[in-house]
Amino acid sequence: MDFIAGIEQWAWIGWLVLIALFLVIEMMTLDFTFLMLSFGSVLGLVSDLVGLPIWAQVIIAAAAAALFIFFLRPPLLHRLRRGEDPTKSNVAALIDLRGTALQDITAVSGQVKLSNGDTWTARSLDGTPIIQGSRVAVAEINGATAIVRPVTE
Repeated sequence: MDFIAGIEQWAWIGWLVLIALFLVIEMMTLDFTFLMLSFGSVLGLVSDLVGLPIWAQVIIAAAAAALFIFFLRPPLLHRLRRGEDPTKSNVAALIDLRGTALQDITAVSGQVKLSNGDTWTARSLDGTPIIQGSRVAVAEINGATAIVRPVTE
């Protein structure tokens, strides 16, 4: 019984450590999940300062964090991302980009010039050969290789 009483006496330090830990992780992830967990921990700290037992503190903190994650986080993310440029970039911008086969493209080798001017090493998506000069579209990117499929446009 003395052990439990000792834990409850110092529980506020645990809540402060959790709050600080969650805030540091949030600064690295920037996803609002750990921010919501830190908000839940703040309610756990408040419930400790009010004098509730440790089991009630944990339940309050967990329930509050879950509510924050499900009801506060989505509108915050929506508000944060509302001014984002919807234009795809990097690898996502290459998917479905059209091009021309510079060499015969097989399941193991080939070369394609994309409509953005880039020349990529290419492989056929399903393994069927694509002859030089054929129109292709990028299906996926695997490292520095464009996986392409023929198009009839």
